Amino acid sequence: MANFSDLNPFAKREAHSPTSITTYKVLTLLSWVLSVVTTVYYDFESPNDGHLIRRTIWGQNYAHRSGFTQNATITSIYWLVLFILQLGYISHLFSNDSAKVNAAASVGSHFIFNNLLHFGWVMLFVRSHFIWSEILLIINFINLTSLYFRHNAYPRGIHMPAVSGPLAWTFVALYWNGAIMVPAQHSFVARIFANVFIWSILVYGMFFIVIYKDYTMGFNLSVLAASLGVAQFFDRVIAFQWIFAFTIMAVLFVFTVIVAVPAWTGQEVSWGRRETQPDAERAPLLGDN
Repeated sequence: MANFSDLNPFAKREAHSPTSITTYKVLTLLSWVLSVVTTVYYDFESPNDGHLIRRTIWGQNYAHRSGFTQNATITSIYWLVLFILQLGYISHLFSNDSAKVNAAASVGSHFIFNNLLHFGWVMLFVRSHFIWSEILLIINFINLTSLYFRHNAYPRGIHMPAVSGPLAWTFVALYWNGAIMVPAQHSFVARIFANVFIWSILVYGMFFIVIYKDYTMGFNLSVLAASLGVAQFFDRVIAFQWIFAFTIMAVLFVFTVIVAVPAWTGQEVSWGRRETQPDAERAPLLGDN
């Protein structure tokens, strides 16, 4: 009888069989295409089925303005770049380097699951099923968080598109979708809650920057904070939310640069203590693609 770990697609493995590699190649590529096509299509087109109000992704965004409304242009660029980088990740599965292939396959199950959940989220979100779409975001957040803490030592070419990029988006989307899900987004109480919870983006980003020296998470969250800030500025000039968002963006970006520059030069930030050797597990992003 096979062990459960042999049947569990999310189990951590040191090596993968040729059959499993082939399976990852097919499912990773197909799920990525499904995610991309669905996202791009519903950026511009509204669904024709369903009994609730149906809009495009950004139609929903601006129809339900809240303290976490995103700027369509900035977030769309974020996703466009992320999708392109994910193609680079997928190419690792077709590499002649067995180390790259095994590394890419190790995150493959989580990446495929992320793509399927993202597809489901888009399908529900544009059809105004906000509670169910929030549930899918929560499931995906658990999926990607598990992926991060179990596989955070891979090169940038795998880590950024398959791990930190989707995780940063999912974290911010939890608040965005959640704010839409709650009635009376423009109420005084809702704005106060938004003013408080927006700071969790800073705390979340600083956790990864300080503990894991992961400048990709800092950069991803700074871009999404900028998107939030621009949208909030044009929604309500006389308000705190856009000021908070740009402050969070600036702080995350500064600390991202502080960590990224030494990493690119083969060094490591010590955060107040002297270190002679970089720790590969705690500084995973020093390797090449």
